[in-house]
Amino acid sequence: MRTTRTRVAVVGGGPAGLMLSHLLHLGGIESVVLDHRTHEEIRTTHRAGILERDAVRLLVDSGVDRVLTDGDRHGGIYLRFGGENHHVDFEQAVGASVWLYPQTEVFLDLHEARTRDGGDLRYGVADVEVHDALGRPRVTFTDVDGAAAEVVADVIVGADGSRSACRALVDPREQFLRTYPFAWFGFMTQAPRSADELVYTRSEHGFALISQRTETVQRMYFQCDADEDPAAWSEDRIWTEMHARTAGHDDFELRTGPIIEKSVLPFRSFVQTPMRHGNLLLAGDAAHTVPPTGAKGLNLALADVRVLAEVLERALTKDDAAALDSYTDRALARVWKAQHFSYWMTTMLHRTADGSEFDERRQLGELEWLTSSEAGSAYLAEGYTGWPQR
Repeated sequence: MRTTRTRVAVVGGGPAGLMLSHLLHLGGIESVVLDHRTHEEIRTTHRAGILERDAVRLLVDSGVDRVLTDGDRHGGIYLRFGGENHHVDFEQAVGASVWLYPQTEVFLDLHEARTRDGGDLRYGVADVEVHDALGRPRVTFTDVDGAAAEVVADVIVGADGSRSACRALVDPREQFLRTYPFAWFGFMTQAPRSADELVYTRSEHGFALISQRTETVQRMYFQCDADEDPAAWSEDRIWTEMHARTAGHDDFELRTGPIIEKSVLPFRSFVQTPMRHGNLLLAGDAAHTVPPTGAKGLNLALADVRVLAEVLERALTKDDAAALDSYTDRALARVWKAQHFSYWMTTMLHRTADGSEFDERRQLGELEWLTSSEAGSAYLAEGYTGWPQR
């Protein structure tokens, strides 16, 4: 068996795993990154991305700054209800912005940085297993050439997504889960932009979201049943549904075009605590997931690894073994805020099958408050742009 020795083994080579490896490198700590997916699989998996101000700052401060030139800075969002758009100005409310920058681009930027710096990145491996988390941990796997291999490390980080294998090694008694009775039907279309910023729509026909990707490709979503089959939806049916949900009496125009991709995204909230088992620590979706309404998933993952890089540096370079004990509480302080914000946005904008007329009018009253009150706008803006890192 081929054996590699390193300080940190990172299981999961998406944005979270790569950012952690990048930050550790800047701190003089070597790491090995493993992922069962190939680079091509990750590169071609299109996922939306809204980056909070501190997520952008983390990228830029670490020398990964393409987001500033290729990303789109958004100073707010539109809440569309009552047949018209209502703008929430983040800059005016809290002096902050977000950036539209797809998760795929974050991955490519970080992969380029780690490759440039000689990072040990191993994609397309198989049979990944973590051993001895309570002692000297190691990861065994089958390398791309079919050979058995292992990485022996001081610490292992599970950043392997919502279907995490690493999570199974952490105490399952402290897990919190909430499922939702609906999902998002997501699709990409070759069409011009319908708006300069995201449009969150609440109508009697259900929720819809209009997002942007490029000048000629857009990403959109609408609320659907959790068991909906994307193949059953023709282009005409999709656009009919979107037009019904975004119709109004203002001058807003939904721009349409050929649909090039479609899928159904289930909704769930999940938190694993603690996020540590001995010398195994979890980060990102391996430890927690949120509904996509609040655009928090990638931002939470990046916030996790920022904290994790700091505590690992203290533990590994300053012999501060107690540093790892602080990780869970520091990470979850932000996670639970994001869980609340995502839940709040979701329940405010989506209709449920058992919703009453009271629920309908309460939702509209809440939306009126958010868009007509400085305090309401600031509440939404602070949560959407992100809380300051601690």
